[in-house]
Amino acid sequence: MKILHVVPSYFPAIRYGGPIYSVHGLAAGQAALGHQVSVFTTNADGGGVSDVPVATQVDLDGVMVTYFATGVPHHFNRRLYRAPAMAHALRAQAAAFDMVHLHSVFLWPTLAAARAASSAGTPYVLSPRGMLVGNLIRAKSSLIKRAWLALFERRTIAGAAALHFTAAREAEDFAALGLRAARTIILPNGVEPPRAGPAPLSPNIAAATATPGYALYLGRLSWKKNLVALIDALGMTPALRLVIAGTDDEQLAAKLRGAIAAAGATDRVVLIDRNVEGADKEALFARCALFVLPSLNENFGNTVLEAMVRGKPVLVSSGAGVAEIVREARCGLIAAPTAAALSAALHDLVADPRAADEMGQRGAQAARDHFGWPAIAAQMVAAYETIKR
Repeated sequence: MKILHVVPSYFPAIRYGGPIYSVHGLAAGQAALGHQVSVFTTNADGGGVSDVPVATQVDLDGVMVTYFATGVPHHFNRRLYRAPAMAHALRAQAAAFDMVHLHSVFLWPTLAAARAASSAGTPYVLSPRGMLVGNLIRAKSSLIKRAWLALFERRTIAGAAALHFTAAREAEDFAALGLRAARTIILPNGVEPPRAGPAPLSPNIAAATATPGYALYLGRLSWKKNLVALIDALGMTPALRLVIAGTDDEQLAAKLRGAIAAAGATDRVVLIDRNVEGADKEALFARCALFVLPSLNENFGNTVLEAMVRGKPVLVSSGAGVAEIVREARCGLIAAPTAAALSAALHDLVADPRAADEMGQRGAQAARDHFGWPAIAAQMVAAYETIKR
């Protein structure tokens, strides 16, 4: 099968978090199964651009990736990821693919790809990646998103052969907006096994991990991740330390440091406001006692699977789609996204190390058995085949 994935940003622009990893994991998994897999993306990377060749194919793990330059004016294109050359390529090549898979909403590449695929008669699948959620729409750029939904996204949704959700929770949030899909695919993200590296640790990672046994949050520093509530929860849990690490594109670090001081936890919370990869990431996972994802709303939660495959017990909020997996695998605890509920769950995990260790073992087994990318990729291809028929 010839498959095209369209996504606004891609490696090496890892500042954008989980979707880049999950889209590449899916695409590489499909390529490993013998399919011809391509990606159209942009060279956007925060306020600048990635150091990648544009308008030419690059082979990444068997996936043929084409980066298109965002046009001018730059501030407009950075918000929408508009890349004029991508539009030309989509119109010229959409008919050559058996399936087009779109990975975003409210952004220009999805709009352009949906229209090109429809014109070419090529079916497309749309993965909203957690953005079609009422609370999130109301909380940030509400007027712009509602206008975009009315003018463009409803047509994109109506024209999709199927919508892909990573959890039942995401599908429910979608339906709550009054939207309908011709068909739905509910399929979680996958996870790669850890890749240990011999590289030396960064000084702040070495310091943060010098004493093991802390709780770990690893991911973007975003308002929806509910990190202030997690910090407040730690203030109520004096027997535990916390490490928070991740890219700070929303400029939340100062607010989080204020919350740490207000909770009286400056000696027990380490904040690392940058992207963490490679040996640094493995060290953070290796020496933590448990992993926490306290999000207000999360369509899935890739980092929870990363913790599971490394044998760590997890605490996730009831607002995370991955909570379904945690419940079924019995690999951690689920709590309401409030400081009090998170604190109580943290206390329970710390109070019974043997039970926590057993949770970690069950999580590792579940991750290996059910959430490897080859298995997830095969299930997605099977869904494509059903759509084609």
